This record gives sequence, structure tokens and C-alpha cells, in this order.
Amino acid sequence: MPNQKNESITIEVAYASPECEVVLSLMVPRGTTAGEAIRHCGILQRVPEIDLMKNKIGVYSKLVSPDYVLHPFDRIEIYRPLIADPKEIRRLRAGKPARPPK
Repeated sequence: MPNQKNESITIEVAYASPECEVVLSLMVPRGTTAGEAIRHCGILQRVPEIDLMKNKIGVYSKLVSPDYVLHPFDRIEIYRPLIADPKEIRRLRAGKPARPPK
């Protein structure tokens, strides 16, 4: 049986905005967390607007924390903050009046 501590796994880190799209494929040691992979891959230097204190992250559209341990072929997605409430946008499209704030 191979020594799993020394094994590397292939993962991707992805970020998209209206201005750019970045998808990086890299090899990381088994046991690497999502936060470590993001810091290691260089995307934070390439796209300075990413702020891990504000941007949420996920793996294949499922939210995860930065301490999530990666599996082979995981795709880490860095999400931009929402600029509008999706429920309010749907209400406006349907022509319904806005609900009063609670």
C-alpha cells in the first residue's frame, strides 16, 4: 500500500468575475485544506479583489470552510459577494410589490 502522506492529488481552484476568469490546476499533498490550496496556488496575487474574509468558498457548488480537507479532483470555487438579494430580484421580475422590511 502506498504511503498516503507523501501522495499528491490533483485539484482545481476557480474564480470568475465579469472582468476575468481564472481556473488553476495544481498538485497538492494529500491532506491539504481548501484555504491552504488557495493561498498556495497564487490566485490571490493574480486577482487582488479576492478577500477570503468576505468571499465564500465551495467545492462543486457546495459551501465549505477553509479547513475543508481536499479530495482528488476537487474543484475549489471562490464566490463573489452578492450585490442584490435574489428573492427581491425574482419579486421584481414577477411584478409583485416589495415586502415591507421586518
